[in-house]
Amino acid sequence: MKTILIIGACGQIGSELVPALQSLDFDAVYASDKKKPPRELLEKFHSFHYLDVLDYDLLDNLVKDNNIDTIFHLASLLSAKSEKYPQMAWNLNMNGLLNVLEVGRKYNLKRIIWPSSIAVFGPTTPKRNTPNETILQPTSIYGITKVAGELLCKYYFNRYGLDVRSVRLPGIISSETLPGGGTTDYAVEIFYEAIQNNQYTCFLEKDTILPMLYMKDCIKALIHLMEADSVKLKHRIFNLTGVSFSCEQLADEIKKHIPNFSIKYQPDERQLIADSWPQSIDDSLARIEWGWEHAYNLEELTIDMLQCLRKRLL
Repeated sequence: MKTILIIGACGQIGSELVPALQSLDFDAVYASDKKKPPRELLEKFHSFHYLDVLDYDLLDNLVKDNNIDTIFHLASLLSAKSEKYPQMAWNLNMNGLLNVLEVGRKYNLKRIIWPSSIAVFGPTTPKRNTPNETILQPTSIYGITKVAGELLCKYYFNRYGLDVRSVRLPGIISSETLPGGGTTDYAVEIFYEAIQNNQYTCFLEKDTILPMLYMKDCIKALIHLMEADSVKLKHRIFNLTGVSFSCEQLADEIKKHIPNFSIKYQPDERQLIADSWPQSIDDSLARIEWGWEHAYNLEELTIDMLQCLRKRLL
């Protein structure tokens, strides 16, 4: 793997994945997105290309002209926003993925990494220690597109031998880029509000427990999955998690560092989505097959988030 394209590079994950990949020994790392990056982000990218993943010809030409052999496909409409615009969610999440897989098949790419989500699970899925192989009956359109996407990736692997790999990401916590319309966004917003205003109104109930992953662990996982030995992989889709906690537990952890921080709870429509998701995840297959191991627990990620954000905001 020498030449990498990141689709959706301006998003929460892409904005940190691109610099991480650029720091490694690859021939080239191309960032792409349909929106222009802010200047501070553009300065971090060695190479940026405009790309709407729904434009197949544009994608095809970009891959062909730059001899791309590996793609990270990160462009999607997230859970909460997808519920507001279900047709848009289906179009972007499914047809965008199909375009990437077709280009991968056409040019026999070495590897495609595509994030799935814990949104594939639903009310009938075991809520605790959710296994890798289990019932997938989501109630959100976002979850439906992720289940369909997983099946499509497995089809392209079995039918065409295309090396597609995926992880079911939990909520991602990052100090660099705000999330863009997910059900776990509170776990990032709360830090900004705690530092700037000493208070936060949470859109989920205080006892809502969800699986989370610190961004530094997420980036490490995506790169390790890309580099994993194909011979050792018995699965294409892997559960992934770091630590599970409730909204109240996170608030209490922040109060250890900001004693006058206060929080109130006003759950909105996102509560229904959160209630359908697991509270904890069994990611043992990822740990066995490609050595996944997270580094940050709740205490450690809270300290790191507050330190990073204070440098930027204060």
